Amino acid sequence: MPRNKKILTAEEFLQLKPRRGDFPWNKNQDGLVVIEVPKFYSRIGKSFCKLLKKENIFYAHLDHIGSIVWEHCDGEHTVKDILEILRERFPEEDNLDQRLFLYLRQMEALRYLIL
Repeated sequence: MPRNKKILTAEEFLQLKPRRGDFPWNKNQDGLVVIEVPKFYSRIGKSFCKLLKKENIFYAHLDHIGSIVWEHCDGEHTVKDILEILRERFPEEDNLDQRLFLYLRQMEALRYLIL
């Protein structure tokens, strides 16, 4: 997390409206999200992949919870909205609030999401 970024309270975090990064994505036959993520953005990295005859893309396969979160990170839903959706869909899961907060921060650190 950048140093100049304000540390949010839980209530402030719940009001954020996360947005997906500009990555192509789709759902597989099981309805789970698969995100296409470039391995390299630089010319050197892209050239390295080309030299090795490898694709410059890797595929991030999300689980059921991650797929629902990804789909709702549209800049319209708040974190609170997403948490309520998860609680409805997965009532048996423990600590969904903590898991969601950590997941969103991790996805932000990977630059998959913008909080």
